[in-house]
Amino acid sequence: MGQRFNTRTVHFQSKDVARNMSKAQPIYQTSAFTFKDLDDMESFYQGDKEYLYSRFGNPNTDDLGKGVAAIEEAEDGVATSSGMSAILAGVLAVVKPGEHIVASEDLYGGTYQLLAVELLNLGIEVSFVSFEQIEEIKEAIQPNTKLIYTESVTNPLLRVENLEMVKALADEFQLITMIDNTFATPYLLQPTKFGADLVIHSATKYIGGHSDVTAGVLVGKKEYIEKARGKVVSLGCNLSPFEAWLTCRGLKTLSIRMERQSRNALALANALKTNERVLKVYYPSELSSKGNGAMVSIELNSSVNVEEFFKSLRWIKIAPTLAGVETTVSYPIRTSHRTIPNSTREKLGITNGLVRISVGIEDELDIIETFEKAIEVAAK
Repeated sequence: MGQRFNTRTVHFQSKDVARNMSKAQPIYQTSAFTFKDLDDMESFYQGDKEYLYSRFGNPNTDDLGKGVAAIEEAEDGVATSSGMSAILAGVLAVVKPGEHIVASEDLYGGTYQLLAVELLNLGIEVSFVSFEQIEEIKEAIQPNTKLIYTESVTNPLLRVENLEMVKALADEFQLITMIDNTFATPYLLQPTKFGADLVIHSATKYIGGHSDVTAGVLVGKKEYIEKARGKVVSLGCNLSPFEAWLTCRGLKTLSIRMERQSRNALALANALKTNERVLKVYYPSELSSKGNGAMVSIELNSSVNVEEFFKSLRWIKIAPTLAGVETTVSYPIRTSHRTIPNSTREKLGITNGLVRISVGIEDELDIIETFEKAIEVAAK
């Protein structure tokens, strides 16, 4: 569009072409579209009409997929029913049975389960290695390796991926790259600028932003998105029109939410670094000139009773997800990473004392005081 980021996030939707010319995008809450006659219906299959059946496509879902693609500066995008279905559609668009994937070992637990178990059942093998060691990645690459997969900011330890290194390896071995950009969001980081072929968002999180939808978006090179769109249709991974509409509404405030949440997260991370009962604070640095994200993870020391800590957080809610405007906390070993083998969790540093914090838009002093008080109350 030629506009800057903050403008693109507000004006990404197509204009209402109906007679009413609605200022807000209408919700096309319909399972199917009608036609004047059989020739008119045939025009869909000839490419002259956009919509037939909402599993195949809908104006609201198209707005979301193409809107996120626009702010990621990607060629095309498709909306899906969840972040997991976006990953699945993306992988199956570019990897066939008998081929191989190299993935970072410090991934979201649901992604780990999909890659390690479900893809194996489909005849696709995955090697998980440390992406902090370039030689480990090279050693894992096989003649049938097709894809390299990682997260721009990892879950839950918030390691910032070296996307330049990932792209260099992909070029050297002629691999496709897929990056989960959920934690960073397009506001802070755009992996396509580093040459990523496919970028995934659990739009349930910051894209939607209000904890009231479950959605995913896959953006990237047009040739791959066209294949992924076919997988979305065939596998029934489509998103409902109303949830797409809600997610688009949330996307319009991404910039102002992320600006506030990132600022609050930095303040909380800095405050907890000085707390003697916090062994370690995980928070990115130098992620972006706009900030370092709204996620903070902390490791409580053995003097803190974790159960009591969670009970003492007062207005801060315990939730298995993240990224709403409210500050929430989760316990990775019992939620997002419970299916990962204990030995892998221990190797990565996902301990019994690890707490993942999704920082909201509340007053930063209230957030800080609540966490400090909870730690104090839970101390043995």
